[in-house]
Amino acid sequence: MGFRKVEKLVGTSRILDRCRTRAVSRRKREPVVAIRIVRLGSQRAEGEGLRIGTVRRPPRAVPKAAFASQNWYDVWFPNLAPSIETMKVAQNAKTPAQWTRFIKKYRAEMATPENSHAIELLASLSRQCNFSVGCYCENEAHCHRSILRQLLADKGAKLEPYAIR
Repeated sequence: MGFRKVEKLVGTSRILDRCRTRAVSRRKREPVVAIRIVRLGSQRAEGEGLRIGTVRRPPRAVPKAAFASQNWYDVWFPNLAPSIETMKVAQNAKTPAQWTRFIKKYRAEMATPENSHAIELLASLSRQCNFSVGCYCENEAHCHRSILRQLLADKGAKLEPYAIR
């Protein structure tokens, strides 16, 4: 994915402004840079940076102008969301075998060149600035966020350690 394409997706000045605001470790005084995996709509953490919504659809009954101010997301990036068909598999998964089927389908979708490049881009950005990616699901363990977390880690992303929220 070329820089011009990314520029169109997220807006150069907005992402660079968010990248410049880094959290600083109190002990070492070095920039703490990482991807935070969040539930969209939740309260933002200090130093969270740009919030990227990896969801198939925008939030219902929320004006587009209020997405960021209501803590949904700053940038909508549906490329990393499961397809509608795959999302239905996840929503209907009641057994570990059904959940495993969802994981395989979602991983296959993320293995396409376009999605793989996007994950690689986010992994690279995680070493330069703070940002978060998220979804609406209440339970990360039963959401594509948990698989996306692993895919980002596999590409060398710096991730905030998992925390129960």
